[in-house]
Amino acid sequence: MTEGNFSLVEMVSLQMNRRHSGQHDFYLSSTLKDHAKKRRMSSDIVAMDMAQPENAAFAKKSGFFISRGMAWFLLLLFVSGLLATGLLVYYYAPDPYPSSVQEKHQQETPRPGDVTSEVESPSAHRPKTTTSTSSPSTSAPPSTTTSAAPDNEEVPEEVVVERGREDVLEGEDGEEGEIMPSPDTPEEERQPTKKPNVRLPRSLKPVHYQIKLQPFVRGNFSIFGYVEIEMEVLEPTAEIVLHILNIETHNDTVKLQPADNPGHSGLKIVKHEYDHEREFYIAHLEEPLEQGQYYVLSMNFLGYLNDKLKGFYRSSYKDEEGNERWIASTQFQPTHARAAFPCFDEPGMKATFEVFLGREENMTSISNMPLAETLPLDDQEGWYWDRFNTSVPMSTYLVAFVVSDFVYLNSTTDNGTSFRVWARESVIDQAEYANDIGPKLLSYFEDYFQVPYPLPKQDMIALPNFLGGAMENWGLIIYRETSMLFDLESSAAENQRWVTLVMAHELAHQWFGNIVTPKWWDDLWLNEGFASFVQYIGMDHVQPSWKVMEQFVIDTLQSVFALDCLESSHPISLKVGDPDEISQIFDGISYNKGSSIIRMMIHFLTEASLRKGLTNYLEEFKYNNAEQDDLWKYLTMAAHEDGTLPTDLTVKTIMDTWTLQMGYPVINVTRSPDGTTATVTQERYLLNKKDSRDDSKYSWWVPLNYASQGNPNFTVTSPLVWMKDSESEITVSSLPSGDEWVIFNVQETGFYRVNYDDDNWNLIIEQLKADHEVIHTINRAQIIDDAMDLARAGHLSYEIALDIYTYLGNETEYVPWKSAVNKLESLVELFERTGGYGALQSYIKDMIVPLYESVGFEHNASDSLLTQFKRKTALSWACRLGHQDCLDNSAALYRQWMEDPQTNTISPNIKETVYCRAIEAGGDKEWEFAWNMFLETTVASETLVLLKAMGCTKKIWLLSRYLEMAFPTDRGIKLQDSEVVFSAVAKNPVGRPLAWTFLRDNWGKIYKHYGKANRRILKSVTAGFNTRQQLKEVQLFQEEHKRDLGAASRTMENAIERITNDIAWMDSNYQNIVDWLESQGYSSKVSNI
Repeated sequence: MTEGNFSLVEMVSLQMNRRHSGQHDFYLSSTLKDHAKKRRMSSDIVAMDMAQPENAAFAKKSGFFISRGMAWFLLLLFVSGLLATGLLVYYYAPDPYPSSVQEKHQQETPRPGDVTSEVESPSAHRPKTTTSTSSPSTSAPPSTTTSAAPDNEEVPEEVVVERGREDVLEGEDGEEGEIMPSPDTPEEERQPTKKPNVRLPRSLKPVHYQIKLQPFVRGNFSIFGYVEIEMEVLEPTAEIVLHILNIETHNDTVKLQPADNPGHSGLKIVKHEYDHEREFYIAHLEEPLEQGQYYVLSMNFLGYLNDKLKGFYRSSYKDEEGNERWIASTQFQPTHARAAFPCFDEPGMKATFEVFLGREENMTSISNMPLAETLPLDDQEGWYWDRFNTSVPMSTYLVAFVVSDFVYLNSTTDNGTSFRVWARESVIDQAEYANDIGPKLLSYFEDYFQVPYPLPKQDMIALPNFLGGAMENWGLIIYRETSMLFDLESSAAENQRWVTLVMAHELAHQWFGNIVTPKWWDDLWLNEGFASFVQYIGMDHVQPSWKVMEQFVIDTLQSVFALDCLESSHPISLKVGDPDEISQIFDGISYNKGSSIIRMMIHFLTEASLRKGLTNYLEEFKYNNAEQDDLWKYLTMAAHEDGTLPTDLTVKTIMDTWTLQMGYPVINVTRSPDGTTATVTQERYLLNKKDSRDDSKYSWWVPLNYASQGNPNFTVTSPLVWMKDSESEITVSSLPSGDEWVIFNVQETGFYRVNYDDDNWNLIIEQLKADHEVIHTINRAQIIDDAMDLARAGHLSYEIALDIYTYLGNETEYVPWKSAVNKLESLVELFERTGGYGALQSYIKDMIVPLYESVGFEHNASDSLLTQFKRKTALSWACRLGHQDCLDNSAALYRQWMEDPQTNTISPNIKETVYCRAIEAGGDKEWEFAWNMFLETTVASETLVLLKAMGCTKKIWLLSRYLEMAFPTDRGIKLQDSEVVFSAVAKNPVGRPLAWTFLRDNWGKIYKHYGKANRRILKSVTAGFNTRQQLKEVQLFQEEHKRDLGAASRTMENAIERITNDIAWMDSNYQNIVDWLESQGYSSKVSNI
């Protein structure tokens, strides 16, 4: 048994011993001291017994002997004693591994000393609340415990039950939802229930936490914990309500004392209660707490390091010698701090935190604040307490800690902040880039916001197992390795850009989200929207040659247009309640639409006014919480001071139309016969307006600006005129004559599409063909994107939209090309299983091959980032469309690597295409080689490329085996990567039906694998569906698993709406596109028929 592992009897004994200890905050030390001694003694005894078998025999030895009858009597007595002890333990001792902390459903290899159990379905435990009542005491009723027990087990009256929550659904980045039944739950049990109010009472406010945690990360994964919470009483109350999840509390250790009288015997607690559905622990008091007074609640508890990458969790990696190394780390956003320690787990309840972490001597621990001191644990050889400085006031979801054997690189910002980047020792060299760029970003944001970074240090750590991309914990940002590590030899330029973007995003959060936090998750977009925009400003500062502000349009704005044009979209600011609803809004609307409307604001307010308003807002609400109206107030004040907004107009008036309703407008510009005036109208842009069931009236405050042929000034992005939400149409005058084009929405700064009369569209197309560079790069991308989507929705003919593509032979910039192929991707997905695909394939190939030939297959180290991106785009499409030169080059490079696995000469920027196409054209040898390289590599970005590439094979049996290997994760594929595998197979036209069948046949297993319905998997597998049969299957799936979907329910609604829209599009447009292709010389007909 590994040191630190406890047997079941030992754990029970530990807990029973704890009840008799008067040192509630030192039981971690005292109990483990005794335990360590006992373990050494018991180990010696076991060794002695194994070496001297005669000690266990009834035979004549020196001393004494017993008769056979007496021996049988003693044996019977011994067995009876064991049985009696077992019954006592079974019925009266708390379970040291309750289902709430053991996570019984996980399928893992048993470890010595672990308690294992059968896999449970998501419906194994129903929500249940049990209360305990006993006679009053000065602290708590004696011998009460908040724990868990199986449904069929009788629960002693004095035990408060916390049902296990391993069957919990969670959203994308570890967000948690409600318990849902499994697919085999009887229909009568699937009836929807009214969701309870999960908000904490407002009667108490936390002021300060002291948290002591000792995670046995290299033992049985239990956590011994202690917490003190100082609270201010805002209203008289006879209840203390905290959040708690997957934690066993020992109610006899719960004490409540006046903060100014720590020697007080304690206030009387008459009852403990656990409300499972709301994840509440409730202490019922004999007398109400006095308003304005401060009290301290303290308790001991037992937790568990889960393996679901949420809360306080465990993960592992293999070192260079193949040894397994363990890590304990956190992911608390949005509602998982409660799974690590009892707390007021709402963003609006900020407090200061003093953290103690117990660790072994060959490991290190880090938390939000700098290390204050390290103290040895008495009589626990090799164990230490790390105490960290008290934090600034912050929300519970930002608390973080990591226990590991990682190493770090360090530097210092211009303002003297200590900056460290942590990683596994074998890959620490890949953190050099982060160590260089991170301090520059932090210093720049201090200058940009004119608010100093308030902490003395900033740590960043790259974990091999992390569910999201990164998490902005204050002073301790946690990343997935692919989001922080960059290897110059093996990683692509795209990886470098991604690392820079994620670092800029998380460091921007240190102001937006950390210094000022939304009062509630309704305004999540204030966190994510601002960070998602400011990340581009930070990137542009540290990497100005990348032109990232141009890339914003294709990466963010145009991508979220495709989501917000659905009726199943939602407003940016949305009322949410339970964890399930909170999880749903961590999506493209909060991030990408949020950042897009902030970009719009910076152009109609000016950057100077926006920055002034942001600075004042951050200073006013520092260490506090705010709502979007607070931000509007300070931006309005700055704009009025600077004269950038009329005094009779407020930011709230404008922005409420963008944040409180979903969707966005299409601005219709119809010019007069002479062209000098235009009638401008607005309407909500819907992908399928004909079948819309939404009769709401949508209108916006729209900032209008334009450039013209006679005045092609694309630098003025401030509004020339406002279209109010109350105006159905307006007239814009002073336009050029009718033979000159106008282009509205300069640099696509407004969050809207623009449609013109056919004459103006044709004038724009003529300009593109004659001299496209007269029009700004971003507006060229806008024209392509708007035209194709307007045609898709029936606002514009495809003849006009596709005619725009004829100019691309002269286009040299990446951004317009990327916008163009993004729109072609939609056509390909609709056509690829139809008879017309061959004609479309030939048409696109003729367009792509010249681009492919202009950029070349070979990498050029002197190329700019955007040139490298353009080459990657050209190669990807050329190979995908069957261009032989591209396929031959890919196969040759991969074959060369197979012949010499230690020497990979393939440029990182084209690996994705080369690996995929070589594996697609090859067989099991090519696939097996990729798998072996995946197992050997230590570069996280290379791992990701290989995982995706192995999904490119056309061999059905390989794809089926690959899916089976991803679930569960004991075959070399991590939990965080299993969705990458599934999505890679689902993206493959051959693999998509396999993935869909696999998902339906293995829903229960996949559900348990994640502990939730995974949104990315559901989105990827339905992405290419466009037939009525597929729609029926998806609708049936939604109905069968309605109660299972949780935070993924909106994903399914989006998918069904999109499939419905695609079917309608096929009915209306497929033949028109086929006819147009034939008119251009691309026929889908067989030549001799």
